[in-house]
Amino acid sequence: MKFPLPLTPLLLLLCFSITQGLKTKCDTQEQGSDLKVFHVFSPCSPFKPSTPLSWEESVLQMQAKDKARLQYLSSLVVAKKSVVPIASGRQIIQSATYIVRANIGTPPQTLLLALDTSNDAAWIPCTGCVGCSSSVFAPAKSTTFKPLDCQSPQCKQVPNPTCGVSACSFNLTYGGSTVSSNLVQDTIKLATDAVPAYTFGCIQKTTGSSVPPQGLLGLGRGPLSLLSQTQNLYQSTFSYCLPSFKSLNFSGSLRLGPIGQPKRIKYTPLLKNPRRSSLYYVNLVAIRVGRKIVDIPPSALAFDPTTGAGTIFDSGTVFTRLVEPAYVAVRNEFQRRVGNATVTTLGGFDTCYSVPIVAPPVTFIFSGMNVTLPPDNLLIHSTAGSITCLAMAAAPGNVNSVLNVIANLQQQNHRILIDVPNSRLGVARETCT
Repeated sequence: MKFPLPLTPLLLLLCFSITQGLKTKCDTQEQGSDLKVFHVFSPCSPFKPSTPLSWEESVLQMQAKDKARLQYLSSLVVAKKSVVPIASGRQIIQSATYIVRANIGTPPQTLLLALDTSNDAAWIPCTGCVGCSSSVFAPAKSTTFKPLDCQSPQCKQVPNPTCGVSACSFNLTYGGSTVSSNLVQDTIKLATDAVPAYTFGCIQKTTGSSVPPQGLLGLGRGPLSLLSQTQNLYQSTFSYCLPSFKSLNFSGSLRLGPIGQPKRIKYTPLLKNPRRSSLYYVNLVAIRVGRKIVDIPPSALAFDPTTGAGTIFDSGTVFTRLVEPAYVAVRNEFQRRVGNATVTTLGGFDTCYSVPIVAPPVTFIFSGMNVTLPPDNLLIHSTAGSITCLAMAAAPGNVNSVLNVIANLQQQNHRILIDVPNSRLGVARETCT
């Protein structure tokens, strides 16, 4: 619920091609209890493209994945700290997401799990999985692995549970994919903290291309999420700083627990939606372009648990999507302030320019907190320097168009703090690239 470049004059340089011969620190070890985060297209990734994509191909591919992501979002309606390095998955496993390293089982097997703030249960591809990538977890090699039966309380907490030969299984839809998993437990270790008997889905079959290749770590606030399963350890508090898409190693971080969180940070209240309990809803009250608060119908921003309407922060969507009336108001004022430059399109982006522009700042006004986007969180710029686009779009018409999603590009190089006990979300500028 990213969705994540300090740069020269007002342009975000999304560089998706891999520089040949570039030496990276792929084996950087976690320090203390900090976890590294990096992107799936990194040179360190076993899933990076075999053939480098052009900038335009990369943007269109990410837009397609965002569409599936929004379909998924619309279907959901003692103090210590641990810092887990985060990386841009685009650089490492050819996925428009952010990933952390996790050691699973005894002895540990290392996998790269996608961070997902809008999902609860972790899913990990297991030996024999049909449709999974080649990197899978081998339960037979772990002495602490345990399948859960249908009588386990956790079986009642997964979507669509079924019972085979005593084992608890479940099926779900994620974007354009379906996932079939067995419910199991094993030790998971993030940085230096080992969590015994962690409950997750051991994927047996998957279809489609939406599921992250090596698995997913759920950071939502439902019963099987990391927050819920480690409540005594981390007190349902975490923050993350997403590095830019260009980052080649684990330069971002996932900080678990209340200790070490930023003191100087602005907060907005978290809102609760019982129908979509995992999502981090906030109250977006207005959007300012330049010095003007644009004219948006109140209904386009209003929080409504019955319909799912409102605004969420999401780490898995790449480009911010606003419901159509809100997006049109922002886009029109943005174009007006840029001036007479000819506007072109690229895929789902309808505000692109082939000449240099000076972009007006865009500010999201939340209850109790304003977040002004610097140019590197607002624009994407082609590697060749020929095209610049406003990195936002209207919510697709075929998904739940009542949901505004603050995505990971707009979150890059900010620390996003989720404090569930105090029901608040904080945002502070932080360079994590």
